[in-house]
Amino acid sequence: MLRIAFRLGLLAAFTSPLTPAVAQGKQDFELVNRTGYQIDEVYVGPVNQSHWGEDVMGKDAIGDGESATITFNGGSNACKWDIRVVYNDGDESEFRSVNLCSISRVTLFWNRKAGETRFVVD
Repeated sequence: MLRIAFRLGLLAAFTSPLTPAVAQGKQDFELVNRTGYQIDEVYVGPVNQSHWGEDVMGKDAIGDGESATITFNGGSNACKWDIRVVYNDGDESEFRSVNLCSISRVTLFWNRKAGETRFVVD
């Protein structure tokens, strides 16, 4: 009985919305859109995984020149994550092995004519 109560207590500690690690994870970041296009979806996934999961964006869209705070439950102490954004025309860009433990802002730049995508971190 004590073992079951202890497990339930641990589960509550890890899933409670008041738990600081869940409310503001060290991997959370500000996403700044300087692409010239609207971003409709943002996905953050473990490095080199094929399944992206659900859209983690904190608002419906991020217009050019706007930013949004991206919060997600990383579920681990991993620092490096892959980021995928989907633009309002369906095009998408991926950014690999972004160290979200050491940065707080990711600024995206996209040159559609040249087909070049890049990001700058702060």
